[in-house]
Amino acid sequence: MVRYLKSGQTAQAHAAADSKVRATVEAIIADIEKRGDAAVRDYSAKFDQWSPEHFILSQNEIEAAVKKLSPREIEDIKFAQHQIRNFAQIQRNSMQDVEIETLPGVVLGHKHIPVNAVGCYVPGGKYPLIASAHMSVLTAKVAGVPHVVSTAPPYQGAPHPAIVAAMHFACADQILVLGGVQAVAAMAIGTESISAVDMLVGPGNMFVAEAKRQLFGRVGIDLFAGPTETLIIADDTVDAEMCAVDLLGQAEHGPTSPAILLTTSESLARATMAEVERQLKVLPTAAIASIAWAEHGEVIVCDSDDEMVSKADEIASEHVQVMTRDPDYFLDRMTNFGALFLGPRTNVSFGDKVIGTNHTLPTNKNARYTGGLWVGKFLKTCTYQRVTNDQASADIGAVCSRLCHMENFAGHGEQANLRVRRYGGRDVPWYQPVVAQSV
Repeated sequence: MVRYLKSGQTAQAHAAADSKVRATVEAIIADIEKRGDAAVRDYSAKFDQWSPEHFILSQNEIEAAVKKLSPREIEDIKFAQHQIRNFAQIQRNSMQDVEIETLPGVVLGHKHIPVNAVGCYVPGGKYPLIASAHMSVLTAKVAGVPHVVSTAPPYQGAPHPAIVAAMHFACADQILVLGGVQAVAAMAIGTESISAVDMLVGPGNMFVAEAKRQLFGRVGIDLFAGPTETLIIADDTVDAEMCAVDLLGQAEHGPTSPAILLTTSESLARATMAEVERQLKVLPTAAIASIAWAEHGEVIVCDSDDEMVSKADEIASEHVQVMTRDPDYFLDRMTNFGALFLGPRTNVSFGDKVIGTNHTLPTNKNARYTGGLWVGKFLKTCTYQRVTNDQASADIGAVCSRLCHMENFAGHGEQANLRVRRYGGRDVPWYQPVVAQSV
């Protein structure tokens, strides 16, 4: 039986907050459509106190930002990018173009074609999320995207040197210092100075996530990546200190970030709640993490590992950290998660920053139908067909004609009939649609 020792906000409270966000974002997008650069500049000044002469960085400005970093900082960024590039390349190599003759004279195939232009959003207003530049820009480049625009908000009134350096090392073609809804809307819609892209990727706060949702269709998106979520699945083989550290390590992302403990040990559950309160007294980011824990933290006790699998799949969390006797039990059985972190030696922070997998992952239960960002998101799998001899065209055409007749598609049927007459030498009558009978 599932028992809640601590619950988060109700669905009604979430819905009320979402409604306000939707209205705000809709108004900003409409204004940028109407006024272009002028609106972008107004919103940047209003929300970020940032109104430079140009939002696009020059090569000299990029080089100046890189020079502000120490050799060790540059080395660490490049180490992380090597891990991420390596795994992304392995993923790309697994995706092969195919071509096969399925019937004599009938050739089918598909090609993986990169999107032409991608806009990558890198969060950086509250925390400078350097790693998001690796995850989006670098992965797009490994996929073969020809033109990548990357943007991040100013940090404390200026471009953040490490974010700019990460974008540059990842081979972004254009770097902007621009944040929020105005950034993603400008890239999606296009303005006098910012060219429109074909796809938007990258995580962000609730406003950025909502902007991507509203712009979807006009451009492609990677996924709906809202506030960070973490779920810890634990039993009595792990201690409360580790559970609390890993819960708060993600709760510090923002005041709306859910952090959930799912366990078969009630004693661990209660000890972890006490340990969270102890750690919040000394955690430098406690002002944020404490709100997230108070309003969105949950502690759930289950009777068995099987019950935890079922509950975890219902939660469908972005990050799932498994610290149990047999982590592979959950790897083999769970179906709804953004990324799994198996065993106490790994953790979500490794995945967020350096280990090599992508940290842009589905939130808000979207793991039920999609995985996270990877090279495949930047590729369009496009099919093609070729019929190489007369007999194949006539044979396929005859079957196609009869199927079109069943569907009352006269024009479709004549496409097939023409090939039968021309390549098969048979006298196929003009297509006669079935006339519907009134009842």
